[in-house]
Amino acid sequence: KYKFPATLIFLAVAGEEQGLDGAKHFAQMAAEQGWQIQGVLNNDIVGGNTTPGDTQQRKDTVRVFSEGIPASAKPEDITRIRNLGGENDSPSRELARYIRTTVKEYLPQFQPTLIFRRDRFLRGGDHTAFNEEGFAGVRFTEYREDFNHQHQNVRTENGIEYGDVLKFVDFSYVANVARVNAATLASLASAPAPPANVRIDTRGLTNDTTLTWEAAPGGLTRQYQILWRNADQPYWQHAMNAPAASTSVTLPISKDNVMFALRSIDAKGHASLPVVPHPSGRIDVPGRAAAASSGM
Repeated sequence: KYKFPATLIFLAVAGEEQGLDGAKHFAQMAAEQGWQIQGVLNNDIVGGNTTPGDTQQRKDTVRVFSEGIPASAKPEDITRIRNLGGENDSPSRELARYIRTTVKEYLPQFQPTLIFRRDRFLRGGDHTAFNEEGFAGVRFTEYREDFNHQHQNVRTENGIEYGDVLKFVDFSYVANVARVNAATLASLASAPAPPANVRIDTRGLTNDTTLTWEAAPGGLTRQYQILWRNADQPYWQHAMNAPAASTSVTLPISKDNVMFALRSIDAKGHASLPVVPHPSGRIDVPGRAAAASSGM
């Protein structure tokens, strides 16, 4: 048995097909009451379909869908995201990366496949209701779906079996998806709170980068970790630690070339979700028309 400094909620909701009714009700309630939800893991179609003859199904992975630009973003947020090139660094996208890193450590034989879009084409899910209220949320779905087993009455026509029936479920696959959930939830619930008010200094032209932040609440943080990756890379590549008492760091790395984030680490190495910094100064040049230039 484990005890966590955070609360884990296992939630079943109704009315998904009618318009995400149950998820919307809960997400709106959580937002109105000021809940601090670190992440929502929506498991939807994770039975590991075993339709005979399907040779392209993969039983060693589960897809993780995550939105780019947050559904809750205001116009000024979208402007900031566009100017910073932050379309790939929403809170939901950071949650997806966190899942990938965590599962790589605890379940190396079953790796998530990150899909950088909110959901499948023409489909939706309960995590979207939480995204719309500003919460990080992702969707788990098996690698290859059989649409004959979704939204169908149970029947057989022309030799094809329709409907969602138990014999098409691979329970070993379901168990691995459950392990992905367990590892992610336990890691997040064990971690300290993320750092607050993380900023990147954009007040002047320099080839160095200065990050500032406020102490993570809760008193569990023993150090902070600065993450960065080249701007064309999907996953964090580099890390550097900073003492728990620190609230700023300057690195000899140009902020124009990489993406930065900051996370909290506790005494046992549990890490919070990374926080991508907001600018502390101007991020564009108002009134200047875009034009091609040699820069010479």
